[in-house]
Amino acid sequence: MTDVDIDYLKSWTGRERSITDIITPRLASSLNAVLDIDKPVAAGKAAPVGIHWCLAPDIAPMSQIGPDGHPARGNFLPPVPFPRRMWAGGDLTFTGDFRIGDEVVRRSTIEDIVLKTGRSGEMIFVTVRHRYTTPRGEALNERQDLVFRKLETSGAAGQPAAAPPPQAAVHTRKIEATSVLLFRYSAITFNGHRIHYDEPYVKNEENYPQLIFHGPLQANLLLDLATELRNGEIPQNFAFRSVHPLFAGGRVSLNARQQESGTSLWMADQAGGVTMIANC
Repeated sequence: MTDVDIDYLKSWTGRERSITDIITPRLASSLNAVLDIDKPVAAGKAAPVGIHWCLAPDIAPMSQIGPDGHPARGNFLPPVPFPRRMWAGGDLTFTGDFRIGDEVVRRSTIEDIVLKTGRSGEMIFVTVRHRYTTPRGEALNERQDLVFRKLETSGAAGQPAAAPPPQAAVHTRKIEATSVLLFRYSAITFNGHRIHYDEPYVKNEENYPQLIFHGPLQANLLLDLATELRNGEIPQNFAFRSVHPLFAGGRVSLNARQQESGTSLWMADQAGGVTMIANC
């Protein structure tokens, strides 16, 4: 029997907020650096793929930060009582483009809040809809799925290893999964979540063996690969889902296989197990 007041949490459904941000040359250069892209930036030119995940972050004073490094819940996001927070996945529908120098408005709506019970116990899923508008009109419609879990469930112990991919990759790109990469992505997205940079916290408080890759960083890397395979054209639709934590250390891989029905992509850990799947 759950002690979660799900009806109270559901009262946050429909809550909205709007934040305006600007795609500055510095922000574009920073994301290019994280993606290891050596490309000059200039006002009016196309922004790097995935720039929207760097825009309109939650900015709260230190006095309003929760123990995990995120802004305390109960304002826009509901006050979910489970402390462990992760990205479960999402999907993107591009209807326009982002350019360096654009003023972008992100309008966010909480669409759904659901309590589920899985292998690791109770979980609360919060679905957020983001709509991004530039001076030329709507550029992107994004669904973001967040999952919250209790800490009693171990971070890695007791979990099976990530499953191998169901098919062989045709395109593969290797990257070094360093703590510096994770820290730099946290910096450009103003993401204070301690699981990405605070090793004592992630090991002692959340019981994970190592620092954890950001969900949007994995998705950004896969989206960049998909765009490369389309000769620089961003997919109009891109859906992704996390299936296993990806930890820092060693080399990990981005993989893709193009088929008649579209492109299947996946992120794989140091042992080749799948951590995120995507399709476009």
